[in-house]
Amino acid sequence: MSLTIEEVTAAGAAWVWLPDDAEVVEDAGYTILRLPDYYDFDLSVVSFTPTGPLPAAVDAVLARARTLGPPVLDWQVLLGGPPGLGDELAARGGRIKLDLEILAADLSAGAPDLRPPEVAVELRWATDFPTVRDGALVETTGFGGALPPASQLEHAAHRNARAAAEGRGGRLVAYVDGEPVGTGGVALVDGVARLTGGVVAPPWRGRGVYRAVLGARLAHAAAHGARMALVKGNPRTSGPILRRSGFTVFGQEPVYALPLG
Repeated sequence: MSLTIEEVTAAGAAWVWLPDDAEVVEDAGYTILRLPDYYDFDLSVVSFTPTGPLPAAVDAVLARARTLGPPVLDWQVLLGGPPGLGDELAARGGRIKLDLEILAADLSAGAPDLRPPEVAVELRWATDFPTVRDGALVETTGFGGALPPASQLEHAAHRNARAAAEGRGGRLVAYVDGEPVGTGGVALVDGVARLTGGVVAPPWRGRGVYRAVLGARLAHAAAHGARMALVKGNPRTSGPILRRSGFTVFGQEPVYALPLG
């Protein structure tokens, strides 16, 4: 079975990022998140489903965002989003902050057999505080931001332990000689494996660490009934690895940064 653009678009539209440490601002046609200071961005539009004219709907989101304080709003243009949204954001001063592409892999026949890494990688599920902290430290090296407070890391450890025990995914941390060098998350929702936060510490890139974390996540997903793996990747970093690992690019999902001053 091969995946269709309709299937991938629907799965992407159903994937709304709502971290439990964010302030959620919702209206009938949009959802904005205000993130804690330890993230590397402050405000983000995570859903946008206008029912009226697009220009007025965009203006309404920006007006609400201006009341929240931060000077910049991040807005990702989704594959199934309203036509012309990117042009509307650009007309209001938006610039592309990050080029992302949406990729998917068919898991109906099982996980792909990936080439092993060039170094000896140990993989651990982040179900306790030390492992969660190690994964968070690796994330800051690749994505920026700061380490979350200990209470948030403890909460993540409990959440990940429940998810892993129930076959719903979690977060993996990769180690080489005891040093945390990579991490990546997976969440299984309605038969779709949503892959998040895949990153490798800069000194360890190019040695197969990302591939090892990817393969373990795909194997877990396939073993627990996922029919599709979905990821939003950077075409210059993770994208080439994903394509070589059986993923297909279905479209672009750029992130715009809009000034709110």
